[in-house]
Amino acid sequence: MRKLLLIGLVGFAAQLIDGALGMGYGVTSSSLLLVVGLTPALASASVHLAEVGTNVASGLSHWRLGNVDWRLVLRLGVPGAIGAFAGATFLSRLSTEWAGPLMAVILALLGVYILGRFAFRPPRVADARRTPHTSRFLVPLGLFGGFVDATGGGGWGPVSTTSLLSAGRTAPRTVIGSVDTSEFLVSLSASVGFLAALGASGIDLRIVGVLLLGGLVAAPLAAWLVTRLPARVLGTAVGGLIIVTNLRTVLGAVGSPVDVQWASLGLVALLWAALVGHSVVQHRRHGAPVVRRPEPLEVPA
Repeated sequence: MRKLLLIGLVGFAAQLIDGALGMGYGVTSSSLLLVVGLTPALASASVHLAEVGTNVASGLSHWRLGNVDWRLVLRLGVPGAIGAFAGATFLSRLSTEWAGPLMAVILALLGVYILGRFAFRPPRVADARRTPHTSRFLVPLGLFGGFVDATGGGGWGPVSTTSLLSAGRTAPRTVIGSVDTSEFLVSLSASVGFLAALGASGIDLRIVGVLLLGGLVAAPLAAWLVTRLPARVLGTAVGGLIIVTNLRTVLGAVGSPVDVQWASLGLVALLWAALVGHSVVQHRRHGAPVVRRPEPLEVPA
């Protein structure tokens, strides 16, 4: 019971992070489920099944607040779904011996990227409510993001959101709302891939249920907070958490002694704390960028 309560709280926190940053649900939840003892394939399958529900709630919340560009959702989400199905099939066929370290490496690298991205180069601000990006850019991005998301138990947001924000051509709330909404297609496709490869017998529906419940509670709040939280500080904190959670698995896979593992974790934790402090100072010094409040977008017929 205590473990399920903890997983429910993680689902709440992960969706709060994901809805505010456009990333973080899968990598945060998967990291914890690996620590709890699930195999990489079952951890990713559980997270993606829960995400099908949380993505609906998150997408509706963002849509009601005018944060969704439906053309971006389709151009990014459809190829993302294809990549996610391929990634789920690939991960399901790997042995546990290889899959665990592989997922930990992917999650740790995503953590490094998130940490560095928000600590040193926070997203630029644009005002465009319709993305100017074409399918030539969005289709490969969706395919790659979907594949990484399924094999790493998360990664759709870190790949898609950061790429679109880095381009600085679309309003941040539109990027975050549209990526969150398109993730429904990615999660659904990954879930179908995992169920086809693994079956439903090994999936603990209690874990899926409490993750889903925590995410459903957090989704409306996250959509409301998307322009009110200091994204730079939150992104730096989340990136460090993901690194620390997965680093020991990576070091253990390469045969590092236990003392070296703990020393490395300590150094990383100190660096993480310093970067969070740096982000707080920079946020207070420069303030949060002001984004004009958009008019709600019309729903396509």
